[in-house]
This record gives sequence, C-alpha cells and structure tokens, in this order.
Amino acid sequence: MQLNDTLFNGSRAILFVWKMPKLSVRNVSKSFFNGEQGVTEVLDGISFEIEEGEFVCLLGPSGCGKTTLLKTIAGLLEADEGEITIDGMVVKRGKSDVGYIFQQESLFPWLTVRQNIEFGLKIKGVAKNQIEDRLEHILRLVDLHEYQNNLPHEISGGQARRAEMARSLVTSPEILISDEALSNLDAQTRNHLQDEILRIWENTGSTILFVTHNVDEAVYTADRILVMSNIPAKIIAEFDVNLQRPRERTDSEFIEYRRKILEILKVEQQKAMERIEKGEHQFSVL
Repeated sequence: MQLNDTLFNGSRAILFVWKMPKLSVRNVSKSFFNGEQGVTEVLDGISFEIEEGEFVCLLGPSGCGKTTLLKTIAGLLEADEGEITIDGMVVKRGKSDVGYIFQQESLFPWLTVRQNIEFGLKIKGVAKNQIEDRLEHILRLVDLHEYQNNLPHEISGGQARRAEMARSLVTSPEILISDEALSNLDAQTRNHLQDEILRIWENTGSTILFVTHNVDEAVYTADRILVMSNIPAKIIAEFDVNLQRPRERTDSEFIEYRRKILEILKVEQQKAMERIEKGEHQFSVL
C-alpha cells in the first residue's frame, strides 16, 4: 500500500493507494493419494505475495512441497483449495503466463541453442520478424550469441542453464520461476551463474520466484526469503534481506541471515527425517 499526501478543500489529506501484487497466493492447499497410506496433505493454507520486479527465494526441507507449489503457480497442477492470481487474474490449470526453469536440464538435444530458445515463440505464434528481434536481444543478454548454433552437448552446464533461462524469458512471461535450477552445477559455476541471474534480472526487471535448498544462494540473491515447513507445508518465516548488492558472503550481516535461516531449517529437516523413518514416503512431485 502506498501513501499520497495531497490537499483537499484547503486541508491536507492522506490518500491510500493500493498497489496490486504481481503474484498472490491465498490459502493454497494440495493433497495427493499415497496408495496404502491414503491421502497425504502436502500444502496447508500457503499464503504470500510477490511485488512486480521482486526477487524472492523459497527455502524448505527436502520433500516439503516446494515443487508442488511451483507447479501449482505455473498452472501445471490444480490446488484443492485457495486461489492464485497473477496481476489479479486467477491462474487456472494449463493457463498461466509463467516462465519455468526445471531442476533437470530440459533443452531439446536435437535443436541448436538458438532453435531451443525460439521454440516457445513459435508455439505462441509470434511473427517471424519479431522472433528475430527478440532472439538477437536475448542471446546477447545471456552472453550466448557466439554459441547460438551449437547443440546442447557442445556447451557447458552453465551455458545450458543460461539457454534455458533465455528460453523462458524470451516470451516475456509475467513471472519467472526457477526450481533449483543451479543444484547440479559445481560450486564455481554455480556462484558465477548467481551473478549472471542477478545481472539478467536487473536488466529485464523480471519478477522471479527462485527455489533453492542452498541458504547461501538465497541470501546472496534475494530481496526476500520465504521459508516453508515440513509437510503439510506452511510459510513459517519470512526475511527481508536488507543488504546492498553486490553482497559479500563473509559480511557479518550476511552470516547472521544464514545462521537464523539454518536454525529454522534444521528443525524442519529433522521433522522430515522422522516422517521417512516412520515409513511415510515422499512424492517425486514434491
């Protein structure tokens, strides 16, 4: 909510101007049938909002439903209860203007980098002249112009991740979702890609929801961090990361954010381990 100070009939008045969030998740719940164990509640009344242009990270213990939540926001799954809106429009299954970067590499191996990136534009029926303009811009933005004619097996893992980001961004989605997209990279490449993602975010003004299991990564990149509990999952903590960029991992405030978040996650991870020991299996969709 924003405040505007103005004059009304000679007197000063305060006007309240409500600004619609880019993404609103309200009381979203989701359950799955789990064979002999019956129904398992995965999401339990999840609620949060993301403002336009915000970079938000989502953390939580393994198997807590982060991927389930992302797929529901992206319209790949349907919530049992609650509502998700983007710019005030309700997200329905199969209909969501969201760019999605999956945890596993998803480039088509028989297409070049350029062809992979333009695939989504062709599906959307974008005019050929617009496709060329968008491709040239995005290839230079992600620093892949000289690799555009390479096949996926001819580029590095970090370059493949940038190509997937370009494929998601080139269609100008309302929100970009990343589901642990950097988890399979070596530490050096991962740190480099964190800086690249921030550079691209700052250049595009995109709204990003970034799921990671790496607390250091979340504190380094995010404006705000949301922490999920073990299933049935709720949002149990929220951190506004008030650190200037570029951030230093050795900074005392950085270390303090990391410590506080790790304390919360340690408790929730222990609960998750107890579920597994009791034979309450996790879903691959989580």
